[in-house]
Amino acid sequence: MARKRALISVSDKNGVGEFAKELASLGFEIISTGGTKKMLQELGLPVLSVSDVTGFPEILEGRVKTLNPFIHGGLLAKHDDESHQKQLQEHSIEPIQLVVVNLYPFQQTIEKPDVTVADAIENIDIGGPTMLRASAKNHQYVTVVVDPTDYETVLNELKTSGETTLETRAKLAAKVFRHTAAYDALIAEYMTNLAGEETPEKLTVTYELKQTLRYGENPHQKGAFYKKPLGSEFSIAYAKQLHGKELSYNNINDADAALQIVKEFKEPAAVAVKHMNPCGVGTGKTVFEAFEKAFAADPVSIFGGIIAFNREVDAKTATKLHEIFLEIIIAPSFSEEAVAILTEKKKNLRLLTISFEKENKAELKMTTVEGGLLVQEQDDYSLDDANITIPTKRQPTPEEWEALKLGWKVVKHVKSNAIVVSNKDMTLGIGAGQMNRVGSAEIALKQAGSKAEGAALASDAFFPMDDTVEAAAKSGITAIIQPGGSVRDADSIKKADEYGIAMVFTGVRHFKH
Repeated sequence: MARKRALISVSDKNGVGEFAKELASLGFEIISTGGTKKMLQELGLPVLSVSDVTGFPEILEGRVKTLNPFIHGGLLAKHDDESHQKQLQEHSIEPIQLVVVNLYPFQQTIEKPDVTVADAIENIDIGGPTMLRASAKNHQYVTVVVDPTDYETVLNELKTSGETTLETRAKLAAKVFRHTAAYDALIAEYMTNLAGEETPEKLTVTYELKQTLRYGENPHQKGAFYKKPLGSEFSIAYAKQLHGKELSYNNINDADAALQIVKEFKEPAAVAVKHMNPCGVGTGKTVFEAFEKAFAADPVSIFGGIIAFNREVDAKTATKLHEIFLEIIIAPSFSEEAVAILTEKKKNLRLLTISFEKENKAELKMTTVEGGLLVQEQDDYSLDDANITIPTKRQPTPEEWEALKLGWKVVKHVKSNAIVVSNKDMTLGIGAGQMNRVGSAEIALKQAGSKAEGAALASDAFFPMDDTVEAAAKSGITAIIQPGGSVRDADSIKKADEYGIAMVFTGVRHFKH
């Protein structure tokens, strides 16, 4: 083959000028388009336009320029196939050995708050993915680069041996297909939402690697953390870490659980989480008051746990937090004094900040099962959305209502079967994950102890029998909130009336498995 050709057409121009200079010095003839061509020419490089190669002008406002046999013949021809080479000669097509392409900024376009559908559609690249896929398919002979971080590797191999290795070309080709698949997945999601399709026949999702993890749930399992492009910034995936060692798989799960609970509260709140279940939730006029109550709710389980706040952590609160062994503290911000206090002699304590001013985007909840994926809406149903009925003779008092509301906010985040005992500003006992509801109730009531007297009890699902109401009454509970809907609701209502308990039906179940 006479000369080597490189086709360069990029939207991300980071490093491409220097890369192109090096290619030119290695004897590559450069083909380019539009803004890339202009930039390379301004650097003093000789550049052929795509139109020079195809003999056909760009048309339709640049929508059609590289979709041409003179380009794709050069990309797809097998260099060691006589019939392919003969056809290239017959049609005066020259092979292209190196392709450097990245795509129209579709993601950056739809991130804009004022983006129009027309702008989004115009930023769907057609020619770029086609060139990338053609080159990647033919990686036996063609080097294809989609990521500027790979420029150095390619140059080093070209300088050393005059060509890239097949191993490198295969890795670059795989990266191309991941890149175009992710690009198409974003477009598919955008168009699906635009069309109002709720359960499309195919679900394509893409995530970007945020960090590799030391291990997964257990040390013998490998793990990694990916974040969703255009995902909710009000999330752990977009948190900023101010201090501490790297987050682990379990840390991330627990931190997410803590954040989802603290999002429920408008007033200053503190949430303590252990193994993805809350062990203490408190509210107050200040974060210090809120934390004192969350700590008092379960001073044993909080050890080694995670704390989430919805207000800035101040020095007073930090001093109290410093006394306890914690894995993570999450807050919108930390005062300078708080950071100094919390980092003193605690090199491993993770401090995470999350912007509570960001919009809480509704995202699908995805759970993998072997061989498949379960998808559902997030459970963002609140008490304000519920169709409240009160089937008992007694109505809740204003203070009981406040306790019921707090319990209801928390119980939907507890693993089912779930029971929460609370007063108006803190949890008193939490029962989670038992195989029967009365078992969870017994755990929560035992933890609450004498504090259950005059408190409220929240249940994530209905009572199949009246035994939970009986246990609650004997512990001094005066108000209960539950979905209702059991065929034996009448038994629970009767039992509540027998003990003078006010019981609220919401009509809404909050299972969390």
